[in-house]
Amino acid sequence: MANDVKPDAHTLTTAEIAALALSLAHLGTGPQAHTARQGLRHAFEHLQPGDQVVASTLATLTAPLTAETASRARLVADAITGGLVVRLHYRDAADRVTVREVDPVTCLVHRDYWYLVGMCRLRHGIRAFRFDRLIAVEPTTVPARPHVAERFLPFQRRKRMAA
Repeated sequence: MANDVKPDAHTLTTAEIAALALSLAHLGTGPQAHTARQGLRHAFEHLQPGDQVVASTLATLTAPLTAETASRARLVADAITGGLVVRLHYRDAADRVTVREVDPVTCLVHRDYWYLVGMCRLRHGIRAFRFDRLIAVEPTTVPARPHVAERFLPFQRRKRMAA
């Protein structure tokens, strides 16, 4: 009888999928991780990935993070939920290490990488930080300024206003 439950016709929104994926990401290889990721894959069944970007992004969403990265993801998720600033020790693409305080806004996946998107207090602007380049994440008790996640699209070019 329990196997007779029919799935609801409701399709998950992009925001719902991202929130579920972040919640699952920090499960690492825990006891429910495999089943949870399988459930997320079922949520994607209605999608027909027509290009490599979408296909690789979906694969990244449902792959387990390393234990170390999962621990950092947990701290980031807690900061987003709690509305608190995080202190990042970050290694950029040029191998430079900086320490930055960030108002975390959301997390997203693009192709093969997870990103923390937030307002960087060092650079005074929106930045996307790759999870695999985070050396350390420190929680703080500093309240983050509120930011609307939909306005933070780091992979889109901004239109410049005419002077």
